[in-house]
Amino acid sequence: MDFQKEFNTNRDTWNRKVAVHAASEFYNLERFKKGADSLNTYELEALGDVAGKSLLHLQCHFGQDTLSWARRGAICTGIDISDKAIALAQSLNNELELNAEFVCCNVLDVSDHVSQTFDIVFTSYGVIGWLPDLKPWAQMIAERLKSGGIFYMVEFHPIAWMFDYLEYPPRMIYGYQQKEVIYEEYEGTYAEDGNSKIISKEYGWNHGLGQVINALIEAELTIDYLREHDESPYDIFPDLEKNESGLYTLKERLYPLVFEIQARK
Repeated sequence: MDFQKEFNTNRDTWNRKVAVHAASEFYNLERFKKGADSLNTYELEALGDVAGKSLLHLQCHFGQDTLSWARRGAICTGIDISDKAIALAQSLNNELELNAEFVCCNVLDVSDHVSQTFDIVFTSYGVIGWLPDLKPWAQMIAERLKSGGIFYMVEFHPIAWMFDYLEYPPRMIYGYQQKEVIYEEYEGTYAEDGNSKIISKEYGWNHGLGQVINALIEAELTIDYLREHDESPYDIFPDLEKNESGLYTLKERLYPLVFEIQARK
């Protein structure tokens, strides 16, 4: 099935988001330029010392995490579908005098644009929901990993995506393993101050944990672990509370907000 219309719509929306996000407190670009790290506890603890390792960052937006890994000594390549995001990432890389490379392409087409293999393939927070089928995604990851290389992802839990957040209180209306595409059109973006008034038009797909795990297994990757957490580093869902560790939780902790998977080739 051809999803080019959906991909094009999502690309256009993310292109409009770049300037708003770059100016937002959420991304705090000026603080980042002065040395602030954009990475969170989960990924830092999982990947540890990356100095000297080659790292491919999938769906990198405008590259803050990519550049944070580069600051830690990794040899990084970032991928994103948004040409405006990649342009900003390249500009930041030059301004900060780092050595990352950035490539603009659909994440499913990475192997058509990048031929090298990597010690680490990394992706995080709000990424797989933009993909209609995880099998070609997992196959691409396997192609881009060196033998013995590690794939690591940290992502919002699929239960969290079963709710419609355009109404309050959020209502559970989407299937955990829903095959049908989800289309949303709304004013604003998660990282703005409420003044931008951009219209976000987005196509997305829900993927249960079984779909994620099985896609990686079918790509002949070995799963090291699956971890689920009821604490999120981002306050992006309604009615979350900040705890002593600086992470956000549901008041009743009824379901996990984040999961991690590590696999190796």
